[in-house]
Amino acid sequence: MDIRSLELFQHLASSLHFSKTAEALFVSPSTLSRVIQRLEEDCGTPLFVRDNRKVKLTAAGAKLLRFSQQTLSEWKKVKWELQQDHEQIQGELSLYCSVTASQSHLPQLLDSFRHQYPQVEIKLNTGDPALSASKVMKQEVDAAIAIHTPDFPSDLTFLPLGEVPLLLIAPKETQLTRLSQVDWREHSVILPDSGPSKRIVHHWFAEQGIRPRVYATVAGNEAIVSMVALGCGLGIVPEIVLDNSTISQRVNRIRLDDIEPYQIGLCCISKRQREPAIQALFNC
Repeated sequence: MDIRSLELFQHLASSLHFSKTAEALFVSPSTLSRVIQRLEEDCGTPLFVRDNRKVKLTAAGAKLLRFSQQTLSEWKKVKWELQQDHEQIQGELSLYCSVTASQSHLPQLLDSFRHQYPQVEIKLNTGDPALSASKVMKQEVDAAIAIHTPDFPSDLTFLPLGEVPLLLIAPKETQLTRLSQVDWREHSVILPDSGPSKRIVHHWFAEQGIRPRVYATVAGNEAIVSMVALGCGLGIVPEIVLDNSTISQRVNRIRLDDIEPYQIGLCCISKRQREPAIQALFNC
């Protein structure tokens, strides 16, 4: 059993897809299969149940996954410590955030970090912001820019980076510019079907005593902006999404003074915060 085998096993335990893991970690599917077979021989028990359609982790595989996560975390910490040259941090740091956050918050953070720690290689993954905390919890990445929610995992350390206000947006042709102009009996609404916006938006409508006419529920704030720009209805989205949208000029922004803003910040697993590269990022 070696470090590389554990890295391949851990990724497969997360992806549950041989081809995806082989592609992501630059090995052939046959090599990956042989590594898993050797691990199963070493452990004396199957680690995965697999057929032509799906892969599932066994109870033994779940135990080995916990061992793998701890071992790889300790190995990364030791490797960083050994690579330090006159307190110069080296190694690799993986980050996850939304495409919007990569444009709004990440540049300033990474400019400072890369200036101080040029020998640390940054690996950036972008995607749905609702997945940020789970990506960190599963140790698929070292840290992430996430939105704090009431059910935010207690095992994560959250460093606030600021608040992001939510705005009501309306198609340009409606000429709506103030909340007092909106007739909720006349205008339909595009609602988020997941993520932190769903709770905030539904709570705001409830507090206002409004039963909105729902045109559609969609995934992603960018999709809401697009549908509003097309004239499908009104929507509520974070201001930074509009600031980084190529079609923001096709909607009107309406301020909502009494809606909960996003609490955006940097997060990592608490027990890993003292790893050199992660600690350096948080210090920036």
